[in-house]
Amino acid sequence: MSSSRSVRKLEVVSPVPADIDIANSVEPFHISEIAKDLNLSPNHYDLYGKYKAKVLLSVLDELESSGNGYYVVVGGITPTPLGEGKSTTTVGLCQALGAYLDRKVVTCLRQPSQGPTFGIKGGAAGGGYSQVIPMDEFNLHLTGDIHAITAANNLLAAAIDTRIFHESTQSDKALFNRLCPPNKEGKRKFSDIMFRRLKKLGITKTQPEDLTPEEVKKFARLDIDPNSITWRRVMDVNDRFLRKITVGQGPEEKGMVRETGFDISVASEIMAVLALTTSLADMRERLGKMVIGNSKAGEPITADDLGGGGALTVLMKDAINPTLMQTLEGTPVLVHAGPFANIAHGNSSIVADKIALKLVGPQGFVVTEAGFGADIGTEKFMNIKCRYSDLRPQCAVIVATIRALKMHGGGPEVVAGKPLDHAYLNENVPLVEAGCVNLARHIINTKAYGVNVVVAVNKFSTDTEAEMNAVMNAAMAAGAFNAVICTHHAHGGKGAVDLGVAVQRACASGNQQLKYLYPLDISIKEKIEAIAKSYGASGVEYTEQAEKQIEMYTKQGFSGLPICMAKTQYSFSHNAAEKGAPGGFILPIRDVRASIGAGFIYPLVGTMSTMPGLPTRPCFYEIDLDTATGKVIGLS
Repeated sequence: MSSSRSVRKLEVVSPVPADIDIANSVEPFHISEIAKDLNLSPNHYDLYGKYKAKVLLSVLDELESSGNGYYVVVGGITPTPLGEGKSTTTVGLCQALGAYLDRKVVTCLRQPSQGPTFGIKGGAAGGGYSQVIPMDEFNLHLTGDIHAITAANNLLAAAIDTRIFHESTQSDKALFNRLCPPNKEGKRKFSDIMFRRLKKLGITKTQPEDLTPEEVKKFARLDIDPNSITWRRVMDVNDRFLRKITVGQGPEEKGMVRETGFDISVASEIMAVLALTTSLADMRERLGKMVIGNSKAGEPITADDLGGGGALTVLMKDAINPTLMQTLEGTPVLVHAGPFANIAHGNSSIVADKIALKLVGPQGFVVTEAGFGADIGTEKFMNIKCRYSDLRPQCAVIVATIRALKMHGGGPEVVAGKPLDHAYLNENVPLVEAGCVNLARHIINTKAYGVNVVVAVNKFSTDTEAEMNAVMNAAMAAGAFNAVICTHHAHGGKGAVDLGVAVQRACASGNQQLKYLYPLDISIKEKIEAIAKSYGASGVEYTEQAEKQIEMYTKQGFSGLPICMAKTQYSFSHNAAEKGAPGGFILPIRDVRASIGAGFIYPLVGTMSTMPGLPTRPCFYEIDLDTATGKVIGLS
């Protein structure tokens, strides 16, 4: 063991205490100690209190010529509503690699939304003895990135309605004169951002007074079609009553009433932009290219057309830096971005992964998690994230539980908040074996990307040896590189040492070569159909609305973008009740939308909620502050 590392040996207790109690029982290292282990000097980061720091992008420039470490993505089988422990496995694996196998390692995780923290799901810092700490800081405000996204998103929303309002009440000339007001000398000039719109319109003139009346109209009047607006306001709270609202009801708005709604902040396209950007300059371009709707003539209207791309970048300038934290055993974690895993790609940021790969160096490991099952998170990691990052993973982990496999084998419905049926608590090997068809399809699909697949069986106390052997045999028969039992929830890194060894071997075998599921230069429909085939579908059907949108995006020049399928995480198919490995179904595409700034088209398979609601008894009933110690209690 390298004595210079900030490694902490855990005193584990059985039965495993509540997550927050474990997190509060450990005094974290000062974050400067964690930074020092990664050879980061104080000028490489900004401190946010004692236990968090923002790592600056300048680190990437300094380490440009250094080699990368091994790159590992953690996905899962199709989950139950309880989740199968992907975050916990990701953290446990890294604790094993860093604290027990003496490897340089960085965990890369998404930042959780506060919505689920106070709603149904609770926090997302891992669990048991495999957690990110301080757990309360991780799950709450962190370093304010989501607040920055909220502010930027809502500034753009305000700009849209205001522009429609001003255009409706002014002539072309008056509008133009207000957009380009005279300075003290009486001269008008274009602001820098206006040249982006002029260029888009093919106008090469640089002085406002040189524009013809026709050019003045084209430049000044965006003529936004209110019915085409896709940009909604956001907040980081589960509030079902904001899903559909009416704006413009004040008397000063002169009857300009419009129906719109709120999404949860992590569903904002700005979050997806943050996750897929590769530099500050790239983020500026992506934010400016975000399309908010169309003009009445059918032309896409962007944030730069509204004059806001630069201001949005200013609001996001600190959010682009990943946040450094630590696990319970003192291994480093980079927390950054948290896009939705259905309407967006559900992965942490490219910049965090790139920084981490340089910091661990050759022979080190970066482990990053992909949201939902491998059919969604890992597929989008490969086909969207790796395309923009130009990074190549060596190994993909698939997390499985006996509980979920029993469900896929035909077990009773699993419902969050209700006790598990006895079938899940007693040995039933045939049920597990029947459910392994789900695991097998995930292995086959993931292997097709040209990476080695390691199956991590996340062990629960009720699982039996015969059931676990059935899973490992099925995994190897389906082509997994290895399959191992993990007890990291109960034992921390020590319980994931076998997984760590298997991942090291899988990375070092050296025969990986990333293969995408589809090329970018085929049509939108052909790309959708390639993904549908991987789900087991025999065909795809499109509504009239979906056909119309595909035609429009193709005409607007966006057909070369990758596809980000928005479908249920609870089945390979569009029907959440279809467990196991369904096949021969027709996948219905209800609508097709686009996140042009982030850089993907997202077809909607069924209805996707982008603003969760609160249950009758939300998590916040348990959350409080110990006013004597200042510690948060009751977070799950």
